[in-house]
Amino acid sequence: MTSPISSPSTTGDLEEFLQPIPESARTHSVSGQFWIWCGANIAPINWVLGALGVDLGLGLRDTILVLVIGNLIGMAAFGFFVLLGQRTGATGVVLSRATFGRVGSYLPALIHTLVPMIWCALNTWIVLDLVMALLGKLGVIDAAAPHRGLRIVVAALIMAAQVAISWFGYRAIAAFERWTVPITIAILTAMSIAAWFFLHIDWGYVGPDGHALTGAARWSVITGVMTAIGIGWGITWFIYACDYSRFVSHEVPRRKLYFASVFGQFLPVVWLGLLGATLATNDPTVDPGQLIVNNYGAFAVPVLLLVLHGPIATNILNIYTATISTQALDLNIPRRLFSVVVGAVSFVAVVFFIYRSDFAGTLDSVLSGIVAWVATWGAITLVHYYWLLRGRTQDTGYLFDPVGTHRLPVVNWAGITAFVAGLVMTWLFMYGLVPALQGPIAKAMGGVDLSWLAGGLTSGVVYAVLGAAVVRRYDAQLPLRVPAEVEGSVA
Repeated sequence: MTSPISSPSTTGDLEEFLQPIPESARTHSVSGQFWIWCGANIAPINWVLGALGVDLGLGLRDTILVLVIGNLIGMAAFGFFVLLGQRTGATGVVLSRATFGRVGSYLPALIHTLVPMIWCALNTWIVLDLVMALLGKLGVIDAAAPHRGLRIVVAALIMAAQVAISWFGYRAIAAFERWTVPITIAILTAMSIAAWFFLHIDWGYVGPDGHALTGAARWSVITGVMTAIGIGWGITWFIYACDYSRFVSHEVPRRKLYFASVFGQFLPVVWLGLLGATLATNDPTVDPGQLIVNNYGAFAVPVLLLVLHGPIATNILNIYTATISTQALDLNIPRRLFSVVVGAVSFVAVVFFIYRSDFAGTLDSVLSGIVAWVATWGAITLVHYYWLLRGRTQDTGYLFDPVGTHRLPVVNWAGITAFVAGLVMTWLFMYGLVPALQGPIAKAMGGVDLSWLAGGLTSGVVYAVLGAAVVRRYDAQLPLRVPAEVEGSVA
């Protein structure tokens, strides 16, 4: 069988068709990983996530604790998926071929083709509030009017820009982030100084009308916000991690790659979350346009012009990941062509969001659903590669074998069973804003949301038990060792 790397149809563009990234095509720098993950999270949605805790009734101290502690845990776990990408040269969805089966992996591939589209639509939708607020501040439009037609036009222009950048692939994305993120950080520094030293921030804010939540009500909101913007936020990035770290050389120390990527995620998420939370004590709203204009006044004009970079920096990752996830469905569609399809589908979703009036409810529903799926997938993946295959660095060429290979199960029922069990447990322990996302166990506990924990533990334990037999069956057929000199270089 011809190796994917040497196939004549794929040597021209390593990303156009599905194949492992060879060592010769990888980078020895980790700065690109820092800028990619930092840029992906310097976006208005993170102001909203910080303000969400205050909007739902938490005090500023509780919101900050959820942000910091939750993201420390979530991002620490995210780093292990970054290392998997470097180790295997494969995307996150391709790794699922071992845990779900060669054909069974079509399930996570399909889900993660759709999830980035939803994220892309969500981020673009949030940008529209910023644009309308900016135009209103300039006196071009009446910011109080809905302007749905104008929003749709602006969304189309933004989506076109995002598709254009993602069209060129990983190196174009890395270059865009590397050159634009430092400028954005400078602007956010100025915003933070202006907010925390010159605006009226209620640092002792405990809740609406000076009344703090207590007892079960407090823990219900804390755990719900933890799922959405704490641990859950790091979880949402698990399956993206490998898609970009697969371009990092095996010679780069794993510890260096781990901390560059984790810090790149943690810094902007917590920073912008704190900014949104503190601004919300002055004006408790989760509408991003109002949040900025109402607090910064005339200063909002240059700020909003530059911060439009944030969602674009995020969505070029979403579009790119959606396209390479589609490749795992064995559809013979070039990545670049499908990027246009992703942009079009995401645009349709933006139009749907424009006609939704419940901002917080829509955001919470989307986040809860994404966390539910990724937490279960992530636990299965960690158990497979770090427990059942522990201590071994793989030659993962078998993951790119065609359908019918004897080196992978057609359907790995251990993975499918663990996935379904995890999703069921996630829903039982979930307590979202929407009644359909409020499970009976969470209701019985007074609204405490432990969905990510219940789902992750359940799927991980089930796969550890059932997956061991599958690994033993196929393990002998796999070339699991790499040369000693390569193994030593990543220690």
